Amino acid sequence: MNYERDIRIDETALDIEWLEQPALFMKYSKHLAQMRKEVDEAKQNLDIKDAEVDRKIRETPEAYGIEGKVTEGAIKSAKLTEDEFQEAQKHYLEVKFEMDMAQGAVNAFSQRKDALENMVRLYGQQYFSGPRVPRDLTWERKEKQKRRDAGVASKITRKRHLV
Repeated sequence: MNYERDIRIDETALDIEWLEQPALFMKYSKHLAQMRKEVDEAKQNLDIKDAEVDRKIRETPEAYGIEGKVTEGAIKSAKLTEDEFQEAQKHYLEVKFEMDMAQGAVNAFSQRKDALENMVRLYGQQYFSGPRVPRDLTWERKEKQKRRDAGVASKITRKRHLV
């Protein structure tokens, strides 16, 4: 996914941009839904790790440097130093960040729709007027898709070379 590329509007091809807007919005909405699912799964995993580490600490508090009375504060402090808990927490925060970025992209595509509407109004008021030759929208749309596909293919090729 390339938010920056997909959000751009080609003001010389508003008709093509309008044709692509619903598909782009759906693409990023699906991505957001997937990220929400991943956040829920990461949160569930974090809660499980929290409970597992909590149980281990309560069973053998001396192994975690807790001597005497086992308090909730001591358990919480010991828990934060455990690698498995830290990894689960780090994963949760990373996935949550990705979800927030996906939400930002969906919001940006709503703004893109508003921008397209306003640009069409300007066009209707001949803001962009000048001599024009009728365009071949089918050809232009296919060319734009070819450029997108070529960009994806080059990224895949680069990844393969890096591995």
